[in-house]
Amino acid sequence: MSKDLNSPFRTKTVEQSIRDTEEPEHALRKSLSAWDLTVFGVGVIIGTGIFVLTGIAARNNAGPATALAFVAAGIVCALAALCYAEFASTVPVAGSAYTFSYASIGELPAWIIGWDLVLEFALGTAVVAVGWSGYVRHLMDTNLGWTLPTSLSGPDAGGHFDVLAFLLVLALTWILVVGTKLSARITAVVVAIKVTVVLLVIVAGLFFIKADNYSPFIPPAQPQAEGVSGWHSPLVQLLFGYEPTNFGVMGIFTAASLIFFAFIGFDVVATAAEETKNPQRDMPRGILGSLLVCTVLYVAVTLVVTGMQKYSEMSPTAPLAEAFKSVNQPFFSGAISLGAAVGLITVCMILLLGQTRVFFAMSRDGLLPRVFSVTHPKYRTPYRATMLLGGIIAIVAGFTSLETLAELVNIGTLFAFVVVALGVIVLRKTRPDLHRSFRTPWVPFVPIVSIAASFWLMLNLPAETWLRFGIWMAIGIIVYFAYGYRNSRLHKVGQNAEF
Repeated sequence: MSKDLNSPFRTKTVEQSIRDTEEPEHALRKSLSAWDLTVFGVGVIIGTGIFVLTGIAARNNAGPATALAFVAAGIVCALAALCYAEFASTVPVAGSAYTFSYASIGELPAWIIGWDLVLEFALGTAVVAVGWSGYVRHLMDTNLGWTLPTSLSGPDAGGHFDVLAFLLVLALTWILVVGTKLSARITAVVVAIKVTVVLLVIVAGLFFIKADNYSPFIPPAQPQAEGVSGWHSPLVQLLFGYEPTNFGVMGIFTAASLIFFAFIGFDVVATAAEETKNPQRDMPRGILGSLLVCTVLYVAVTLVVTGMQKYSEMSPTAPLAEAFKSVNQPFFSGAISLGAAVGLITVCMILLLGQTRVFFAMSRDGLLPRVFSVTHPKYRTPYRATMLLGGIIAIVAGFTSLETLAELVNIGTLFAFVVVALGVIVLRKTRPDLHRSFRTPWVPFVPIVSIAASFWLMLNLPAETWLRFGIWMAIGIIVYFAYGYRNSRLHKVGQNAEF
């Protein structure tokens, strides 16, 4: 750890982080394999992004070249994934980017990234739960003739409280309290259904592709129509001097900054490092494996769907299902809707898992009340943190409208990517003696490129998103100095107190 334990940039050694995981009251059960981690990754990555954002990106930003936008976003994630894999195998402790930052850059940066991840996962869980509720209500109305009372259908349907989203989050909270292995088994079943639906789109859609729909593959650039795409930030124009456009080559990057949301999730795998049987071997496999599988599926689905239906006619809300409707295939359309509804369950559960593990790690370090880092005597899960956060998110989901902006989730994740890549460079310099089961290749080149690529996508987000993100970070810094700094376990060591 750093010599000055009174500094907000004090660091916690890798060895101390690992010793903390051995405390009986604060230890998590090791039950996950490389297969479980890959399933977790695929389970959370394949969700709202591919089922919804494909149509928006193709229609407004990139046309058929949306497939290239997925490649671009996948490359940015792959660069970050190489950095995550090194950290997760070297520091197999719950908390992901928070823990990695604590070991390399310092306590204050670690708090900032932890504060960022708590918001990111909470907002993501609530929004996806509301999206799931919408799919279920649609299936109930169209296939079963059941209609929920308007008052229980949530703000998007003109109601007051979304009871389905609320109950979903509570059910997933219970599953996570009972055990991570149980959640892995449920995830495996749901992921199998979800991947089957994606493969169905690819295989069945091949028979309905029309070559004319690919022309032009990269539509000519045109100025952004006011109100059509708010994803391209004026920051890019200010810093680099070009006018934001839809379509054209730059439209691909605009689309990439939007569909980046479709890749959020592989970093959640790193939050389960402490619950992995052989993290040094399995964490890199789980992180890189899930990202590779999903990138291939995304590109294939995008090529098929934009070949089935002209990009300008694609649905902005249900592009996959509507593409099959456009070629008179209602059976496939219904199957896709059902698969999407089932698939979103795992997205919610794994986002909630990620948030509780970050919260647990921050609590164990004293930056949040230590009571939340006590694990269940039977299930060895952080049940207090899980119940608290699950209850709050369930209530938020009940009152949240889908108009809630997802850009905050994107900018938070990209910020985490920047910090983790920087941490790899720092830890290589400060602790070259550490055993690294997986080593990020070509350091510092790969981490520097990862930082630059992540920051580029951040610049393509709206200025309003940067403002909201800055306000949340400012609140976090106030909370840190008001509570976390003085209650940090490292600070107590500096004050000659016992751990």
